[in-house]
Amino acid sequence: MPNARNLTDLSFVTDSVHDSIRPKNHLANIVSPIFGNDATQLWKFLEAVCLGNQFVSEGHGAAEGDRLDVLVTLVASWEEKHWPIDLPDPVEAILFAMEQRGLSRKELEPFIGSRARVAEVLNHKRPLTLPMIRRLHQGLGIPAEVLIGESVAA
Repeated sequence: MPNARNLTDLSFVTDSVHDSIRPKNHLANIVSPIFGNDATQLWKFLEAVCLGNQFVSEGHGAAEGDRLDVLVTLVASWEEKHWPIDLPDPVEAILFAMEQRGLSRKELEPFIGSRARVAEVLNHKRPLTLPMIRRLHQGLGIPAEVLIGESVAA
């Protein structure tokens, strides 16, 4: 069983995050309207939040909760701009859906077509058609925007 000190001592987290961000000052630019130029306030705030809302339970209240909401929104916006997550390959999305639902290739036939057609699509030999995309989206819930993307041969 881990000792309690390891669970509450977050200096290793904040130190590594702080060191990785310090040279770029990206986070400082995002949070300076909230925390000013004093990075120690930010790190104390993040440590408190990481400790499981002790910050709020210790009497800091709604104002700090609002501050956290703004910080999360700013950081999420910055991440979306600087580290966008690309959509997955359509075939990979189908394979993932199959794995998650425990489906076989045969069970894809109503969505894609014959056994040979399913094999061609899953082996990147044939692109998805619009009717296939519609059936996969409706039947398996795979986002249409993922399915209409260009498939990259494996």
